[in-house]
Amino acid sequence: MTAFQDPEIYRDILDGLQIGVSVLDLQKRIVFWSEGAEQITGYGRIDVLGHASADSILLHCNQISCEMCAEKCPLATALHEAKPVEAMSFIHHKAGHRIPVRTWAIPLRDKRGSIIGIIQTFEGEFALPGPDPNNRSMKEQGWLDEVTGLPNQAVMQSHLRETLGTFTEVHIPFGVVSLQVHNLGQFRSSYGQGAARSILQVLARTLRNMVWPTDFVGCWSDGRFLVILMGCSEEALQTLTQRTLKTVSSATIRWWGEDLSVAVSIGSAGARAGDTVESLLLRAQPTFSDEQVALSVRATAASGNPSPRS
Repeated sequence: MTAFQDPEIYRDILDGLQIGVSVLDLQKRIVFWSEGAEQITGYGRIDVLGHASADSILLHCNQISCEMCAEKCPLATALHEAKPVEAMSFIHHKAGHRIPVRTWAIPLRDKRGSIIGIIQTFEGEFALPGPDPNNRSMKEQGWLDEVTGLPNQAVMQSHLRETLGTFTEVHIPFGVVSLQVHNLGQFRSSYGQGAARSILQVLARTLRNMVWPTDFVGCWSDGRFLVILMGCSEEALQTLTQRTLKTVSSATIRWWGEDLSVAVSIGSAGARAGDTVESLLLRAQPTFSDEQVALSVRATAASGNPSPRS
């Protein structure tokens, strides 16, 4: 037997790839999980092998709480149409944040051509934009938020003024998205300062993963984030705002055996002639919908704590 006749050599090849590779059977139980998949998602083989995707081991997220086995997910589509499907989506990292990936779902066939499972590959799409949270110079200058490592309000205000000045001179469109954590004080009281820090860090990392390197993400105040989107039209801004809300709302942390999340409100506004920092932020003031309140109540009730009040 030559080396390439040994089936183990192909397992080694798959493990050596930098992309994530997983194989699921027709019951959507995970039967293979590559080293690349471990590195991208944070989930080890021991976490996922033998588990069904419906167990929330691995979540796809282009809809709020959308699981891999949802009706329109790449896996279901590939099985239904019996052909490979490509998609852009977000994967739920074990640490709780969302990471953008390009994914392929490919039906796996036996020698007779019958579908016996599905192969899924996924690879990260974007490098993290913005300042490096470990940048010692920015930390020493006091330009970074201590909890999240994102630029603080002073830096964001300066950048916003500069961007408005450029808009006034050459009319390059841009927009801002403002996101506010709902009842952060109550979350701290219920779970402690450590849990609050962790959820804010997960939200910050999720936001940084969602935008282009030319965009800017920072903290505006305790539990409030600001995103400056360069070259963004009004239509694109609205689409991105809704996608951001759905993605960030599904971010979680694992805390003393519980999966914790927070409800968030969001607002956005595109720059207009004559805008100031104050007028732009006023139009982008986050609003909290009845649907978000209901989600917040259900999440809090599931964890056994009193329902939050608006």
